[in-house]
This record gives sequence, C-alpha cells and structure tokens, in this order.
Amino acid sequence: MTDEIKKMEDRQVPKGRIDLIGCGRLGLRIAINLMQVHRGGPKTIAAFDGQKIDGGDVIFTLLGAEVGQNKPDFIKQLCTHKEEFRNIISYPEYIDDDNIDLVEGDVVIIVIAGGNTIPTAAKIIKHAHKKGAKTIGTAGIFGFGNENIEIKDISEYDESNPAVEELRKQGITEDHLILTTNKLIRDNEPVTPYTLDEVAKVVTINALKLLRDQND
Repeated sequence: MTDEIKKMEDRQVPKGRIDLIGCGRLGLRIAINLMQVHRGGPKTIAAFDGQKIDGGDVIFTLLGAEVGQNKPDFIKQLCTHKEEFRNIISYPEYIDDDNIDLVEGDVVIIVIAGGNTIPTAAKIIKHAHKKGAKTIGTAGIFGFGNENIEIKDISEYDESNPAVEELRKQGITEDHLILTTNKLIRDNEPVTPYTLDEVAKVVTINALKLLRDQND
C-alpha cells in the first residue's frame, strides 16, 4: 500500500506551462492561485504585461509592490517556490506581432483590459490554437459581487454579449472558453474585489483542468 501511495504522489507533481496574458487586478489573483496549487498544477507560469504598477493598483501595493515596478516582475517576486518545483517567467511587455512567439503555454489565459483588446486577444487565441494550446478569456466581468458567473465554449453563447460577438467577427468561433458575469461597461456597475476573487477562482479551476488534460 505504501508503494502505491508513493506512486500516486509521484504522479501528482507540477507539469506543463500556463501563460497568463495580462497581470492586472484579475491576472494577479489568478497568478497567486496558480502558485499555491499543491499536488499538481503548472511547472511554469509565464506572466505577460507591459504595464507598471501605479498607486491605483491597491492590491499590488497591499502585497508589498513598489510603484513603478513591472507587474510580471512582481508576480515572480511573490513566488517563493524553488525554481525546480515551480518557475515564474516574467515578460514585462505587451504581446504584439513581433513577440507573439513567446506565447508557448499548454494553456493560455487571456485577461487583458483597457480599450479595444479583442483584436489582440483574437491573435493570441489563433496563435495558441496553432500550437495545440487551450485558451480561456473573459467577456465582461463587471458586477457588485453576487453575479452568476458563466463559463462555456464560445460556440455555446447566444448573440446577446457584444464582446463574444466581436471575437466571433475576428474568427474565434469554437474551442475557446469564455467567462462572463454578463455585466458589461454599459450596465453602469463597478468591478469589485469580490467579483474579481470569484472570477479568478473559476478561471483557475478551469485552467487547471485543461492543463491536466493537456498533460495526461
């Protein structure tokens, strides 16, 4: 029995790579969740974001970040695992046509925000799919914190969410998980830490399941 338990434990080690595109308030929460996974989870987390921390990034400064620090660098700083167990790769840059080949994850989480991010997200999704990766993104995560969080493949959504429809216009019609509270900027509701905590939880759970499937 002891040998069997040892064999099972040996199988439950970090494997594969998750790429996190966007390291803002949501991305940071997801990164912290992934770092803490025990008995499995990713061997490597690659964090991408060209933005620096400012005074409005309260969750960062509460955790000890310095204003002006690169967000992916701070995520790497938070991870205290030995590198041979779990490694954080920091890419303090935005993804564009020149550096998109840096995206190499088995699972790619896209949580970029600010302006019209859909064309960039679509390019990343297409690139990831060509490499055989699985992808997860969001399509509206506004809300006070008691919203119903929905996650399913883009092919399963109706036509009521404009962010989903814009992705479809960019050629993303299947094999991409989308999470939404079904609340958008037009609904005049805030994005609260409670909503972000719950969204990060659901994204993490689904990313880990996809990673397991990719590495079984």
